[in-house]
Amino acid sequence: MFKVTAPDGAASAGPLIVRFGALGDMVILLSMVRALYERWGRAVDIVSSGSWNRFIIQGQPGVGRVYLIRSRATPYLLSLDQWRLCAALRARGTGPVWNCDGDARTRALLSHADVPASHIVDAGRVGRFANEHEVDRWLRLAAMTPVAYEGQLPSASVPSHLRVPPLEISEQWRRDADVWLKARRLNDKPIVLIQAGNKRTTKWWRPRDRSSNSKYWPEIKWAQVIDALAEIEPNAEFVLCGVSSEHALNHAIARSVRTSRLHNLTGDLPLPRLLAIQQRALGMISVDTGPAHCAAAVDCPLVVLFGAANPAMYLPRSRYSSVKCVRAFDGAVPSMRAIAVEDVLNAWVSLSRNERPEVPNLHQLQIPSEKIAAGSGLR
Repeated sequence: MFKVTAPDGAASAGPLIVRFGALGDMVILLSMVRALYERWGRAVDIVSSGSWNRFIIQGQPGVGRVYLIRSRATPYLLSLDQWRLCAALRARGTGPVWNCDGDARTRALLSHADVPASHIVDAGRVGRFANEHEVDRWLRLAAMTPVAYEGQLPSASVPSHLRVPPLEISEQWRRDADVWLKARRLNDKPIVLIQAGNKRTTKWWRPRDRSSNSKYWPEIKWAQVIDALAEIEPNAEFVLCGVSSEHALNHAIARSVRTSRLHNLTGDLPLPRLLAIQQRALGMISVDTGPAHCAAAVDCPLVVLFGAANPAMYLPRSRYSSVKCVRAFDGAVPSMRAIAVEDVLNAWVSLSRNERPEVPNLHQLQIPSEKIAAGSGLR
């Protein structure tokens, strides 16, 4: 372990990451967490939001204390959560900080916590390479050092073993999944998971099929895929996943399906259970959303449908299982709705547990000076 001190000579607090991300964002962040843990030799504390983060982040190797607030959207003067967070960060002591959101709101929050700019690596003030995958981006930032701590650590090497998020499943989660599957007589069956919904489809006051929902794939197409898969996988059982707010979408899909081997288990798969089931599933078909990143990270073979998002930047990564991206265009514009049922089925057939995925080469860790804006707290 390296001895790291604050600029005033006092013992430094360990690394701190600030990231208010969705589920997929936080899965990706695990690579950065582990990289900082291995580089600094100390557990990494995290500031975020969302109660589910206690499952996806807390307890993972290299993670220290997790500070959660309900929302950043509330003005600071009106947010007791934010006051308590800033008080806790001040009590925590001075240490290096990686602000992964890099926006004005997060900078203001750190300022209220009396964190000097010289102690911060600010993602918003560091350049981004074209088509740089989010995992590679965070690994690059993890190799950077706040100005106040320059010279206290050796240069970082490329952590190639962390280019897939290191998401670990507890034995308790596996036991819970075993009991749950046995109660539904699914414990000895191959399971295919279907994740049709995402945060954008759960806004009950807005139509799912609105043009602005770039992650919507029509219910009838999902039904056609499931019925075709029932022929391709005659021994498999099919499980519709999703949180309770996705019930209406999954119910609409289930009504159009002919096979009797479909189980609409919306709302009955809390995150720890879902992760354990993904780890043993035959595979998953999903839109580009958080559970897809979870599936890939635990080596569940995956077909993922992409809309407007760039797969080069956000395609889920897996260490040993295949991840197949399905994408289509409406003219020159990428459109999930333009994806054909046949494209999804072909991607499923091409999945293989024995195919080790190829992860593209990392960008060099050297950061061009023109990519760094003044006042970033970096050299």
